[in-house]
Amino acid sequence: MLDGILSKLPPATKYPNLLVGVETGDDSAVYKINDEQAVVATTDFFMPIVDDLFDFGRISATNALSDIYAIGGQPIMALAIAGFPVNSISDEDISKVLAGGAAVCEVAGVPVAGGHTIDAKEPIYGLAVNGLIHPDKIKRNSDGQAGDVLILGKGLGVGILGAAMNKDELDPKGYKIMIESTTQLNSVGVELAALTEINALTDVTGFGLCGHVFELCKGTGLSAKLVWDQLPMLDTVLNYAQQGYNTGAADRNWDSFADQVVVPDGMAQWQKNLLMDPQTSGGLLASCPPEAAEKVLKTFHDAGFDYACIIGELGEGEPKMTVT
Repeated sequence: MLDGILSKLPPATKYPNLLVGVETGDDSAVYKINDEQAVVATTDFFMPIVDDLFDFGRISATNALSDIYAIGGQPIMALAIAGFPVNSISDEDISKVLAGGAAVCEVAGVPVAGGHTIDAKEPIYGLAVNGLIHPDKIKRNSDGQAGDVLILGKGLGVGILGAAMNKDELDPKGYKIMIESTTQLNSVGVELAALTEINALTDVTGFGLCGHVFELCKGTGLSAKLVWDQLPMLDTVLNYAQQGYNTGAADRNWDSFADQVVVPDGMAQWQKNLLMDPQTSGGLLASCPPEAAEKVLKTFHDAGFDYACIIGELGEGEPKMTVT
């Protein structure tokens, strides 16, 4: 649906300094200022996905900043985007959301320099973020090469844990794991952008693993093979997934991308759910030649991304994914 809507907008090709726009579904827009600098811009916001309002602010801010990192940019400034039901929420609760976002931005070294708020029926919070990048270091999602391996930086299963939480059946350990993952800044993207060996970069968020891998395939004109046994799963996720916890967003992702995914006969439904599980503030996905994989993995691991691992590879063929 989104592709159809965006296709009706005027093309941005008449702006030669717009280095990255909507054409490939990249995470941020990039506008060249000069030969040494380009501005990176993005925005992201959503309604609460956890009851703790401070954690909600942290998660939403981390998620918004990730889009800058996912193209290799360094965020420099953020503006808050917020809506609250002013007649039914206290000033104290609003302050908790804003404080959570500000706390993450402080860790990232980014000032929250202002923003805009409205009266809304449901709480909404997020950020508009600006960053900088050298034009030669931009990592698009459309530049992968046949033979590249795919490396994912975070474990999967945030949506599964959230589904259990929404039914008040997520234990404290599961909640802790979910918060740790969704508030881990993808700031390693700046270091990854400095590696000439990396051909493409994106992050895995709301469209799930297969949805975002397909975006990468579509942009590169290549196919992808994912290996189920190599997919990193957050601790405790398999237990909840096998019990049948799932999100409506995962089902919608299957409706959107099912024709582009080939899975083994007899694959269990819980496994299919994880392939399309929406990842709020998910991990970076890097494409690089096999000989550079060790270097890229070390960059991830040194930055604290313990789940980072090779999950598959790109190859010749029409833009589709095969899961083995």
